[in-house]
Amino acid sequence: MKALLPSRPVLWFLFLFNLMVAAAAPFVIDGAQGVLTAAGMGAVSLGAGAGLVRDRRARPAS
Repeated sequence: MKALLPSRPVLWFLFLFNLMVAAAAPFVIDGAQGVLTAAGMGAVSLGAGAGLVRDRRARPAS
């Protein structure tokens, strides 16, 4: 499992899926629960996006 999480396809999936859920949550779920869901999913999406940027910087240019 540890080898699967930092792979680029998994990070892209986490980034895009959680970003879509974070954008839709306030419209689908009412009240504070929708806002908190959006904030949590947005945090996961930002973390995956940071992993993608960090991985891109770590690779040497070919």
